[in-house]
Amino acid sequence: MPPDDAAAGRPAPEVPVRSRRVFQGRVIGLRVDEVRLPDGRTAVREVVDHPGAAVVVPLTADGEVLLVRQYRYSVGATLLEVPAGTLEPGESPLDCARRELAEEAGAAAERFEPLATLFPSPGVLTEVLHCYLATGLRLGTPQGTAEEDLTLVRLPLAEAVARVVAGEIRDAKSVASLLLTARRLGV
Repeated sequence: MPPDDAAAGRPAPEVPVRSRRVFQGRVIGLRVDEVRLPDGRTAVREVVDHPGAAVVVPLTADGEVLLVRQYRYSVGATLLEVPAGTLEPGESPLDCARRELAEEAGAAAERFEPLATLFPSPGVLTEVLHCYLATGLRLGTPQGTAEEDLTLVRLPLAEAVARVVAGEIRDAKSVASLLLTARRLGV
């Protein structure tokens, strides 16, 4: 992945002029920024601030992935997804991945391999997704949280990929992570 402008020593093409916080919730915030463009004009950017998240593809020794089925109010649908969750303040992405794997899939992993770092919606959202492949699983009981009603689903990786291709798995983080895992493993 190419470095961002700041890491590459390039000035940002859009420079913030002023910012106004419109909303601050438990997980997200919304701000409206005025920016100066390279030609001197100004523009308005609406930005949703998000602390980031960890995404885990738990792969069993027999080639099955552990997925969770849950209702997503914002889209009005029950989705099949890989375990994932929001970073807590001060929490590393890897620690978040371990926590979410335990909470949602009831598992612990010997190995976590980075798959990718993704921007799910860079036009409006600051969220960064840290995606991992988890192997060497020790299975237990999902811990869950009071706010989530999850059902654990085990599928062969090849079947999960087929469901992605068929449009049955539509969650973007799951689509990307499952396809990256399949490519890494030659499935």
